[in-house]
Amino acid sequence: LEWISFIHELNDIPVTPWNPGLGCIYFLMVLKGPAYGILLFAGVILAEVFILQSQHSWFVIMAIGTLVAAGYASTAHAARKHLSLNVGLVHLRDVVVLLASGVAGAVLVALLLALLLLAVGRFQWLEIMQAAVPLFVGDIIGIAVVTPLLLRIAAAWHDLERSRLVSLAPEIALFVGVIAGTLWLVVPIEITSGHQLFYLLFLPVVVAAVRHGIDGACLALAATQFGLVGLLKYYGYDAAAFTTFQTLMFVLTTTGLLVGVIVSERRQAEHAVREAEALLRAKEAGAALAGRLNLVSGMASALAHELNQPMTAARAFARSAQALLRSPQADTSRIDTNLTNLVAQIDHASGVLRRMRDFLRRGEPHFSTLDIAATVEDAMMLVRSQAENNRTSIEIKISDGIPAVFGDNVQLQQVILNLIGNGIEAITAAQRADGHIVVEAWLSPDLPHVEISVTDNGTGIDAEQAKRLFTPLATTKQDGLGLGLSICASIIAAHGGRMWLQSSRPGATDFRLSLPVQQRG
Repeated sequence: LEWISFIHELNDIPVTPWNPGLGCIYFLMVLKGPAYGILLFAGVILAEVFILQSQHSWFVIMAIGTLVAAGYASTAHAARKHLSLNVGLVHLRDVVVLLASGVAGAVLVALLLALLLLAVGRFQWLEIMQAAVPLFVGDIIGIAVVTPLLLRIAAAWHDLERSRLVSLAPEIALFVGVIAGTLWLVVPIEITSGHQLFYLLFLPVVVAAVRHGIDGACLALAATQFGLVGLLKYYGYDAAAFTTFQTLMFVLTTTGLLVGVIVSERRQAEHAVREAEALLRAKEAGAALAGRLNLVSGMASALAHELNQPMTAARAFARSAQALLRSPQADTSRIDTNLTNLVAQIDHASGVLRRMRDFLRRGEPHFSTLDIAATVEDAMMLVRSQAENNRTSIEIKISDGIPAVFGDNVQLQQVILNLIGNGIEAITAAQRADGHIVVEAWLSPDLPHVEISVTDNGTGIDAEQAKRLFTPLATTKQDGLGLGLSICASIIAAHGGRMWLQSSRPGATDFRLSLPVQQRG
């Protein structure tokens, strides 16, 4: 790389403002540690002897190698360890730290080499100043272009998909063609005009950064830099013009890297948000299932009774039909009636089991257009026996003409069952023999919302409990999970509605919820 990039020389000092070899070694020092500074030391010595054929003494050559290696190794180590540089360049801070460490290393090395060359007495201040700027620009542009490219390749190497590269090949070719065409337009013309037209190169680089983030920026900048150096050499520009173009290239490099990493960082943030939302939905689904299981565990004896009744009746009808068939003169009319009733009882038991299976299902919510009256009636089939066992009557009042809502039937049943179950427990705690729960539904006159109210004549809720009713893990029950009402509130919120405590008075505890009419999404 030193041989390829060696173009200009000033009194045995390579002043070429392009040092890709340093970018490669700096990549290794940032990625693996400052011990790779030994490679930089060896590379400088070999370049001085075989490429530059330096006339300096061995002491000066060794001193140059030592200063260059030590200067860049120290800044790479500081970036990696003390400034916590993420070598994947996933954040804006990482790109800024990398560029800042490269600039700091270039300044440090330029200063140390200037002092060394002054000390040996072969150079004057004017000569050192003439060589210092190209050396500084060459080192920093080498780090800015090559090091990020290699770091991104190292970070993405294991996840690299060949099929994706093949699919991107036409777009890559298009970008390379645009960059090459722009360079042919910029470089051959007069130097002052070339500087002005150089900013045309910002367009393909920024577009690549916006489309593909930091990876697109690195590839576009590498293509631009190699093409620029090749054309500058081809047209024989002197060291001053070369340095001017490379200074502009550093501005372009900084801009492209910053735009690319900002785009990548934003995409990573959006991806993280989507993953967090998916995890949250999974957790909510798990919590909802736990809430349903908790409800069913409380209704277990009632459900057993609910299933036992139709099965007992079905057995009785079957026995009766069997006895009639065995009689000498079978009454076919009565047999048909018994069998019809038998089928009806089996269908009733099957309906209870089906509703329970649907209620306990796990998976993604199934949103559809719902009839509130049918949803409430399905919930009643699961809770009616529990209410009867606790001497509680349930009254249903559904207003006529309620429009449909858009939601998940099982989740809304869970909310209604939870509120009714809480009411039954409050009535049982109050030791009332006239327990009564009223479930009402009506269309709100103010907004296009359906309101549902569940009122019980139980113990009521005191003011302190009311403040934290919907807080997760807050419960007043001895064996409660503290999930029921918080899950219910989350379900209603996911449906675009809200849930609140309308009244906490003993004998008239009223929970309400509202659902938007046909609210989709």
